[in-house]
Amino acid sequence: MSSPLKFYEIAELLPHRYPFCFVDRVVELVDGQRVVAWKNVSLNEPFFPGHFPGQPVMPGVLVCEALAQAAALLAHRTLRAEQNDKVVVLSGIDGARFRRPVFPGDRLLLEVRVVRRRSPLWKFQAVAKVEGVVVVEAELLLSETDQVRL
Repeated sequence: MSSPLKFYEIAELLPHRYPFCFVDRVVELVDGQRVVAWKNVSLNEPFFPGHFPGQPVMPGVLVCEALAQAAALLAHRTLRAEQNDKVVVLSGIDGARFRRPVFPGDRLLLEVRVVRRRSPLWKFQAVAKVEGVVVVEAELLLSETDQVRL
């Protein structure tokens, strides 16, 4: 098992930046197997004023994005260990189920495990929880691609 990753270490692995980085901390990462991470949901998130005024709810698609970013972290870390210069992008979401809303003040626990890897494709089982209660679960597909330089 590897040590936890802090925000600056996450930034080295993921290209996402504010306001679109949805992983605040990695608490457990086992290369090629699983990752457990957190997303602290704050009232200051840029999507809350429009989703929904007076009743802020984190969009379910953004909870899925947080899970996909956690999966990408796991894949990037594994690929880095293999000395590979690929990037990993979301290519599919299957069987997504939204069990309960996510509100400001919640801390999402993102749990993602590798189901299968057949390069260039990765398949993950992903679950987001708040205080032990499942809020979103889905199967994620990610693809390794060549890094694009702009």
